[in-house]
Amino acid sequence: MSKVVIVGGVAGGMSAATRLRRLDENAEIIIFEKGPYVSFANCGLPYYVSGEIADRSKLLVQTPEALYERFRLDVRPEHEVLSINAEDKTVTVRSNGEESTESYDKLILSPGARPFVPPIEGLNETENVYTLRNVPDLDKIMKRIDGTNPKKAVVIGAGFIGIEMAENLKHKGIDVVVVEKAPQVLPPLDEEMAVFVENEMEENGIKVITSQSAVAFKDKGQRVILEDGSELETDMTVMSVGVQPENTLAESAGIELGFRGGILVDENYETNVSDIYAVGDAIVVKNQITGADALISLASPANRQGRQVADIIAGMKRKNKGSIGTAIVRAFGLTAASAGLSERMVKMAGLDVASVHTLSKDHAGYYPGATDITLKLVFNPNDGTIYGAQGVGVKGVDKRIDILSTAIKAGLTVYDLPELEFTYAPPFGSAKDPVNMIGYAALNIIEGMSESVQWHELNSELENGAVLLDVRNESELEASGRFPNSVNIPLNDLRDRMDELDKDQTYVISCRSGQRSYIGERLLKQSGYKVKNLDGAFALYQTVKPEELDYV
Repeated sequence: MSKVVIVGGVAGGMSAATRLRRLDENAEIIIFEKGPYVSFANCGLPYYVSGEIADRSKLLVQTPEALYERFRLDVRPEHEVLSINAEDKTVTVRSNGEESTESYDKLILSPGARPFVPPIEGLNETENVYTLRNVPDLDKIMKRIDGTNPKKAVVIGAGFIGIEMAENLKHKGIDVVVVEKAPQVLPPLDEEMAVFVENEMEENGIKVITSQSAVAFKDKGQRVILEDGSELETDMTVMSVGVQPENTLAESAGIELGFRGGILVDENYETNVSDIYAVGDAIVVKNQITGADALISLASPANRQGRQVADIIAGMKRKNKGSIGTAIVRAFGLTAASAGLSERMVKMAGLDVASVHTLSKDHAGYYPGATDITLKLVFNPNDGTIYGAQGVGVKGVDKRIDILSTAIKAGLTVYDLPELEFTYAPPFGSAKDPVNMIGYAALNIIEGMSESVQWHELNSELENGAVLLDVRNESELEASGRFPNSVNIPLNDLRDRMDELDKDQTYVISCRSGQRSYIGERLLKQSGYKVKNLDGAFALYQTVKPEELDYV
């Protein structure tokens, strides 16, 4: 009978333990968990702050008693593994102030990640600064909220957890300021897609400060000093500037570390020390698109890794294929999601890249309740490889990004997207789904049917002599605004009025979403005109650079 010791529970550790039991009824399986809870819904923690999840017990997925009853797992919470003796195959464990040793045949490390807290002046003297990674962290935050009724809060960091915390603190009736060091919220997204989220937050009363970081706390944390010298008054601060691998135990055992201190594992999740494996947020994974080392702290990969390492220990062939970092967040009435690489990341990797934006409805436009979805596809313009996708909208974003994530994982290309078949009825989608449509748009670029100008390239095009041709109707210009110094010819009039245009002049054509402007581009090009299409059109440009437009 083999003996497997697992250090750390939650996603990776408990997935490994339960899967291993299903594969080997006779194995002795012991799980040591440093904290009081071995299985909890850490992704649900922010929603308890607002009361959206009202029952704290719902966050506790499994108890040691339930896990023993069903799986005969020996789960030991509040047991901290202090050290590993790889030669003797033992671990030293501390509980209730006493130390003991436990032997193992196989050891699985699933220590997770800890919040990264930068060295900020005055931090050690604060009484109101928190992180949120586990249930005890949540309890401290709720004790502050329930005990002192704070009026003002600062959230430092506008990643996925920072956005969720800001929203839920606001729902609690607290005035919230978000501070982000990057030039935008949600740094994994590209700038123009993140703007949608920032606007949604500000429209719901949250102040967003970007390109700033906290450099000091004063008055025991009641004042936050930013790098430009400005100050924020706060009753509580939540630090959400990222996480780093919990690697202390591994490092002390001589286990090799890699990218940003993550635990290095091979394709079987085994470390450089024989019979010691590692999974979850603490390990270095391969980005499945580029092959580069990465840290991806998400629940889905951790669960998958836990299951796979159990398979491997049980003698089944499994391979650690890496991850692409698919993620989603809600910000009040808006959803933002991404899969794979952003355009910025692709450029940093030195790969050939093109991108395209589309604006579609989540279901048939004529059916009541249809709402906009803005999608972005990042791809190789030479062979159609899909590098990444991003989406924002009220609803239906999760479905489209999940499809595009699946396409990336499966190795599909832009050429495959128009061929995908989806369920269709008016309440659920469109006959040509937004995923099909963005595939068509990308194909048009690859095959030379359309030449796009990105939102950030427009001013350069105009400075080089191009003229913007707007094919929206006059009523749209009056209602939504217009590009300065642009020419307006509605699309339906374009055939009869194209002699007003100069064939020696380059035009950048735009409409609201890009669909009519593509039709106009094709019409004019076949008539001998030089035309480029403004990708994302007026709707995207208005979101990113509203100050550059004229309004009636």
